[in-house]
Amino acid sequence: MMNEQRRQVLQMLADGKLAADEAERLIDALGRERPESAPTPRGATRPKYLRVVAVDTSGDSGPSRLNIRVPLQLLRAGVRLASLIPPEALVKINKALDRSGIPIDLTELRPQNIEELIEQLGEVDIDVDDPGSRVQVFCE
Repeated sequence: MMNEQRRQVLQMLADGKLAADEAERLIDALGRERPESAPTPRGATRPKYLRVVAVDTSGDSGPSRLNIRVPLQLLRAGVRLASLIPPEALVKINKALDRSGIPIDLTELRPQNIEELIEQLGEVDIDVDDPGSRVQVFCE
């Protein structure tokens, strides 16, 4: 699969859809991904970032790129900040979230829960392909 991804980047370079430096960055990003045949053992290294990479080549004005790297420490800080919200406010927030279709109870959110979530995120690797775009979500 990795060789296919590299081939696609090189083809986009050959077709003039990517500049050489853009192709180099994409190939470097592909090289940082874990090989499928050698998964990282549990607990070997803790992921530090949640990465979202998207390339849309369907437009006439050239490829559109999105590369977001969210520190997982931000999730940890968010949980600690949530513990400072007064209980009355949490009830109102939970009701508003529920009305919006997000059934999350913030009163039940604990730091140990977020650590378990982050541990599981280390095994997340999502690829979405279609003819005009590519989206990847992974932890690094």
